[in-house]
Parts: sequence; C-alpha cells; structure tokens
Amino acid sequence: MESYGALLKKTRESLNIDVETVERNTSITRRYIEALESEDVTVFPGEPYLYGFLRNYAEYLGLNPDTVAALYKNKVIQESPIPEGLYEKHRSPWIIPAIVFGCLVLVGGLSFVGYKFVYCRIRDRIAAEKLQEDKSITHTYELTNETFQQRLYKGDQIIVPDDNSGLVITIAGTLGSLALDMPSGRQMVDLSEEAEIDADGDAVPEFIIYVSDVSRTNEERGAEVKILLKSEVPEKVVVDVSDIPTNSISAASQKQTVVFTDNRAYPFTINITFRGSCEFRFVVDRADAVENYYASGEVISMTPQNAARLWMSNGNAVKTQIIANGQTYNLDIAKAGQVVVQDIKWIKDVDGLYKVVIEDID
Repeated sequence: MESYGALLKKTRESLNIDVETVERNTSITRRYIEALESEDVTVFPGEPYLYGFLRNYAEYLGLNPDTVAALYKNKVIQESPIPEGLYEKHRSPWIIPAIVFGCLVLVGGLSFVGYKFVYCRIRDRIAAEKLQEDKSITHTYELTNETFQQRLYKGDQIIVPDDNSGLVITIAGTLGSLALDMPSGRQMVDLSEEAEIDADGDAVPEFIIYVSDVSRTNEERGAEVKILLKSEVPEKVVVDVSDIPTNSISAASQKQTVVFTDNRAYPFTINITFRGSCEFRFVVDRADAVENYYASGEVISMTPQNAARLWMSNGNAVKTQIIANGQTYNLDIAKAGQVVVQDIKWIKDVDGLYKVVIEDID
C-alpha cells in the first residue's frame, strides 16, 4: 500500500506544482510541506498540527482527506512496537478452555447488548412521550423577590405581584421571539434582548426580562428567560462596565471592526461552527482558557459579559457568528492554514456609546 507521504509528493508532481506554490496557496510553511512528504513527524510541535496540515494539504491537491488520514494512521499503527511475548511459540494447555469461555462471554455480552438496546429504545420512547405530554400542559409561575429563571412554553403563565390579585402574563409564542400577552397588550422580546415590561399600561415597568435562548425554527423548544422584579434590580445595569476599555474607533480602525452599537452594554453570544479540523482555544471574560482539537460538524457556544479571545490554528475551518440584542453578525472565513487570533469585546468609544468590536491580534 502506498504511504501517505509518497502519495502527496507524487500527486503534487503530477499536477506540476512546486513546493513554493503550495506554500503560497495553503499558508502551510515549506518545512511542514516537505516534512509531510518525507513523513518526518518530528518537525511538528504536536500530532494535532500534523493531522490538521495533512488534511488541508490533501484537500488542496484534490485528494480525499479521509483516505490520506487513514494512510497516516495505518503507518502509526504499523510502527508501534509489538508487545513483548506476543509471538511465543509454545501452546498453552488452557487455550481451548479459554476459547470456549471467550465464546460464552461473547454470547452473553451480545445478549446483554441486545437487551439493553431494546430496553433503551423503550425507555427513550416513554421519555419522549412524557416530554411531549409535559409540553402540552401549561404551567403557572408566580414571581417573587428572587431571580426567576425558567424555560417557558406557549400557554404558560406568569403572575406578577401587584396591589390587587396579581397581573397575569401569558406566553403567546416562542418562535423566533418571545411573545407576551398581558393587560397592556402584546409585546415581543428578541433573542439576547433585555426588555423592561409595563404589564398594566401605567407607564411604570413591573419587571425586566432577558431572553437567552429561543429557536427560530421550532416553537416546541420554548424560550429560556430570566426575570427580575423591577424593584429588585438597579436601573439599567446589565454587565459590569468597569472592565470595558475606552478608546477611539477612528484611531484603531485598521484593526477593529464595529459589529454592534448601543447606549449600554449587555451579554452577547458567540456561536462557533467547525467546517474542518482545527486546534481551537478561547478565553471568556476572566475565566480560564479552554483548548481542544475539534472536527468538522462540532459546535461551541459562549456568552461573554465583556470580552472573548479566540485562537484558531486553521481559520478556514471556523465559522463564527455573533448575536447581540436580536442582531446577527457573521465573520469572514480566513484562508486555509491561517492562524487567527481575535478579540471580540465591548469598548466605550469617545462618543459615549458602547460598541462590540472585532480586533485582530498579531
């Protein structure tokens, strides 16, 4: 079977492409290209980098990345040392009893797996039916002085305390936005929006609601909300703005892209979808860094209060979406093999407005 390095080199030469052209078009440096073709794994700082560059190079040459990756894995397996004593020539007198015992264990194991499969299917069906039944039953919640956080479904009701018997708020819909029916009329609250609600129409808001999750395609998912009685929260406080830097957008326009502008700051959502293999690291606000190797189809979601820093080994493999106050912004896809580091953060501009910006880090 042909090795992965020989296949890469033969394909490149058959296409009359030199190493300099590959380096220019893929952003993979020459030493890594030559190391892949010569199968010199010691050049790479780690296997995730080798694996990512191998798939990118194979895709650039028009080869199937999965096939080339399989050739690499086969070579790794073949070069692994054989456990000592594996090829002992003597035959143990217990080999036949061991085979019989192994067959019995195998039959028992298959029987157990079959039982668990049937049991799990029945259990999951019962759970799905119960979940569907629960969604068809409306619930009533009464607000107190404590923060209320719950996933609400169409038909659910919220009781807001007042001087009389309480104001009744009915969830009228959870598709795309949260629809609230109340004595003052219907009000819509979008994803990632914070809204002050005047339920009885007396021009005095009774509570503040924040929608952290609502589906645009499936109303049965409901909406995840957080509600605070207006008397229990400070006016217009959503995030700690003391960590938000002040600077002029015009002075940093070459490196900063303005995404959203508002007269206050609030949490925003970053959705990451992987289009290919990539080493990815991120830090949200002041939390610890998270780093992992992700494959095509995997998804990450984060909700920073102030800022997030993203680092990716292959910018072409990452699709980034930012959502704030019901608005969505999609970042441009970088080149294949390009290492990208970005800050996505709130800043306070000299004009007094808060702005979410994307800042490229060298």
